[in-house]
Amino acid sequence: MPKIAHIDIGVGYVSIHENHLIMHINPDVTLTVKDNEILLNLVETFYKDKNFVYISNRENSYAIDPIVYFEVQKIKNLIGLAIVSKNEITKFNASVEKHFFNKPFETFSNLEDAITWANKLYLTQSKS
Repeated sequence: MPKIAHIDIGVGYVSIHENHLIMHINPDVTLTVKDNEILLNLVETFYKDKNFVYISNRENSYAIDPIVYFEVQKIKNLIGLAIVSKNEITKFNASVEKHFFNKPFETFSNLEDAITWANKLYLTQSKS
């Protein structure tokens, strides 16, 4: 599916697509609740009354304030989260992060598989 928008958010960039967004964070950043407010504004703008899946493409090493997960979880129309990384430590960290999130959460080694999963999840959730 074509990209709807590509937005620089200071700590990285977000690619907005029809049913999902892909977040790319710059190296050595610590994502905070304040950074998360940017995500909330994007969700309100592009997915106001529509379900979507969040894909975190973790090509770079960065940290996340765990409080961010509690805030992200409050997004009612967020139906799933995918983490993409080839790094084993990042995958292990994602398995820990999964405990902070009570919606579908998967880890992938490549972006294409994450997008496929997101589209299937979107279609499944839309039919429910």
